[in-house]
Order: sequence, then structure tokens, then C-alpha cells
Amino acid sequence: MWLVATVAGALTVLTGVLSGDDAVAVTRRLAPVLLFLIAATVLAELADRAGAFDLAADRAARLARGRTPVLFALVVLLATATTIVLSLDTTAVLITPVVLAMAKRLKLDPLPFAFAAVWLANTASLLLPVSNLTNLLAVGRLGLSPAETIARTALPSAVAVLVTVTALALWHRRSLAGRYDVPERSRPRDPALVAVVAVVCVALVPAVLLGAPVAAVFGVGAAVVGVATLLRNRSALRLGLVPWRLVLLVEGLFLVVTAAGPHGLDHLLATAAGDGGPARTVATAAVGANLANNLPAYLSLERVVPHDLLDVLIGVDLGPLILPWASLATLLWAERCRAAGVMIPWRSFVLRGALLTPPLLLLSTLALHL
Repeated sequence: MWLVATVAGALTVLTGVLSGDDAVAVTRRLAPVLLFLIAATVLAELADRAGAFDLAADRAARLARGRTPVLFALVVLLATATTIVLSLDTTAVLITPVVLAMAKRLKLDPLPFAFAAVWLANTASLLLPVSNLTNLLAVGRLGLSPAETIARTALPSAVAVLVTVTALALWHRRSLAGRYDVPERSRPRDPALVAVVAVVCVALVPAVLLGAPVAAVFGVGAAVVGVATLLRNRSALRLGLVPWRLVLLVEGLFLVVTAAGPHGLDHLLATAAGDGGPARTVATAAVGANLANNLPAYLSLERVVPHDLLDVLIGVDLGPLILPWASLATLLWAERCRAAGVMIPWRSFVLRGALLTPPLLLLSTLALHL
């Protein structure tokens, strides 16, 4: 997918469909997002190599004391917190293999934990600017401070997580009803390095709330953990930590969508969104995200409904639950599931997503406009 997006984006410029000046403007607008994506991915990968996520899963398994429902609740908390602080892609890439390995080790059904990872990666991604790349794009357009934005999105975010967890618990109630053997206590490979990772991750949230540039905050955090890793485990540092394929994918998608705007896309979306109020805007954003991916869907709708961006964010953040290409996080999650040998029933994935999405969007939108 990244190769297709890269070639398509390059062709829009080479063929003159998108002028060089417009391409430069798009890239300049996208630069903070790409820098954040790189920094957040590097930070998350280094945290994983330090054993921070494995340690968290191990502690959760022991803390639940053999009670599967309690373990599931702790996994929900871990996935939600990781999504909010380190972005939905981090949850998809790093939390997914951890919880799948944990389920295998404890001889539990992996599907409830797999679905929790992918659904919460999307539905818990509304609260902070760093939780979703679409939020990061919207920060400068909302006209709100980070604290004001969080105050507006806190209730719909809580509603979205609650609806998601309720659906998960109902659909997987049989698998989550049993018990498991408590594993032996494990120790981190390098307690000092894990401590540095923990301090950095905890410090990210207040720094963002105080209004510091998100890309700069995560860049500093990644640099601190990188230096600590260099001193403690130099072999973990390599060029492969940089997510260059994701960078090319995002850049290509934005070039294509920008080029398509004046050639009918903007008119189509404006007609779909109309003036039917928040519900129609949210529905248009969710449908666009499922058909074409949430990042280009946001960019397109930003041009035609600039005064309802929180409604757009609800649609593009919470709505991509039906089709597997609706969000980058879902694609990354599917790859991790395949790598772990967990077969996802795609018919069930689409059907459950289609059943969950309408009430999820409706209740979250009502919460936003209370």
C-alpha cells in the first residue's frame, strides 16, 4: 500500500495535476505530523526493546490473579492509555503482539484481546492531539488551546471507550468468563532503562497539556530514550527504527487527496455533508474514512466543513471500524495478527464493526454537543 501511495503521489506532481508550489505547501503543512510520526514510532520501538510493554503485560497477568475478566479489563486500560499517550499506531504495532503472546502463554482465546487492541486503537484516539494523526492535523485549525480541546473531547472520548468495551464484553463473554494459571513473576532485562522509558512516557502528557509543540515534545522524549538506549543497549539502535514506509504512505496519500480536491472530490464531500448538522457531518466523515482511509478523509473534509472539525474528528477517529484499510492502525494490526499466527475472521470483523459504529458515533456525537 505504501508503494502505491508513493507512486500515485509522485505522479500527481510529475504530471502537473498538482503544482510544485501546492506540493511544497502540503509537505510543509504535513512536516510536524511526519516528525511526530517518526519520533513516536522510534520512542515506542525503543520502549518495546527495553521490555516496557512485556513487563506491563506480565504485571497485568499477575495483578489479575487468574481472573480472565479482570485481566481483560487491565488490557483495556493498557490499550486505552497507550493509544491516548503514544497514538493508535503504537497500540496496533506494539500492544497487539504483546497481548496475543500473553493470551497464548496463558492458553486463552486470543480474539477478545486482538479485537480490544484494534478497536481501542481507533476509538480511544480522540482525546489528545498525539492520539491520532488526524487530531494533530486539526490542532492549528480548531482555534482552541490543547486544554480547551481536551475539555471538549473528554466526554465523547469516555463514551466511545465505554461503548467499545461494552460491545467487546458482550460479544466475547464466554471466552472471558474463565480463569488461567498465574505465571511466574518476571523481571525487566534492564530495570534502569525501563525506568527511563516510564519517566519519559509519563512526562509527555503534561508537556502537551502545557502547550508545547507536540512534535518537539516527542522528539525530545525519543532523544532521551535513545541516549539511554545507546548507553545501556547499543545493539537496539538501528536505522530500521525509522518508519520510512509510513512516512511515504502518509505523504503520498496527502498529495493525491490535495490533487483530487479541485477535480470533483471537494464538491462531492460538500454535497454529502450538506447542512444537515453534526450527525450528517460525522456520518460523511466515517463513510469517507472507511472507503478511502481516515487521513485523506480528514484532509478533504477540512476544506469543505472547516467550522465543524470536532464532528469531522469523531467521524474519522472513531468511525474506521468496518473495512480493514479504513485506518493505518488496522492495517498494521492485521499484519501483527498474521505474524502471530492468529487468523482474523474478516466477515465477522466487518459485520461487528458495522453493528458497533452507528451507536458509537451517535452516542459520542451527543456527548460532544451536550
